[in-house]
Amino acid sequence: MKRRAFIYIIVAGVLWGTSGIFVNTLAPYGFSSFQLTACRGLVSAIFMAVYLLIRDKKLFKIKFRELLLLIGSGVALFGTASCYYMSMQATSIATAVVLMYMAPVLVMIYSVLFLGEKFDRIKGIALGLVIVGCVLVSGVGSLKFNMFGFAMGIMAAISYGSYNIFTKIQMRRGVEPLSATFYTFLFMSLTALCVSKPVQIIPLVAQSPAVTVPWLIALGLATCVLPYFLYTLSLRSLPAGTASSLAIIEPMSATLIGWIVYREHLSMLSFIGIIFILCAVFMLGRAKE
Repeated sequence: MKRRAFIYIIVAGVLWGTSGIFVNTLAPYGFSSFQLTACRGLVSAIFMAVYLLIRDKKLFKIKFRELLLLIGSGVALFGTASCYYMSMQATSIATAVVLMYMAPVLVMIYSVLFLGEKFDRIKGIALGLVIVGCVLVSGVGSLKFNMFGFAMGIMAAISYGSYNIFTKIQMRRGVEPLSATFYTFLFMSLTALCVSKPVQIIPLVAQSPAVTVPWLIALGLATCVLPYFLYTLSLRSLPAGTASSLAIIEPMSATLIGWIVYREHLSMLSFIGIIFILCAVFMLGRAKE
């Protein structure tokens, strides 16, 4: 079961790495980052609702104490995306990615201090490789600092770490992964709709529905429903820190997609960073909890 959980995490990371394809396709039609986040969450919530209706309506039932955790997960997921985009706009993609993926360090520290998880030498070395690898993959030479962008990048990392912690607590309390995934998407989309000027989304979709509708649906399925469900499911068997570290395979997959799909230059440093991340994934996979 543990080996299957590692596979779930890796697949989720690869799917998250495809986000750039959807953003590059939909942004020219006028969608803002908040609007794309809102659409992604809404599409995901709708698909999950239909699935739960077909599978078991009882999955919609949750306890009040679980509701608070799920609201926290949804808000944290929204905060992750919105702060990440703002950091990217104020600094650079490389800086935003490096700051964003400091989250495993925060999650590992919290998990060790408050969730009773062990921190050993293997995890320490793996985390070091992950951080250095992420910096190299993102492009050391292109790092650019801005106080607001730096703050937003740290907030993205904190939000992402919070999502991991909320989800881990949910799994420990026996919340059904399908229910957790649905309500997280629902609260994420509701939060995003409050700040995304939703009235403007309809004319944006209407200007070219044959293109925008399929891509928005695919955005929700490929970058939200499947990866977050797999990620949530994996937390049944993996510590929050390990799961968060494994999910950092996302920047590696995003780099490869950019190289293959968009013919972006892959430097030797980026290649070395990919190797470091793969080594870290292997080490964490072999680590004993």
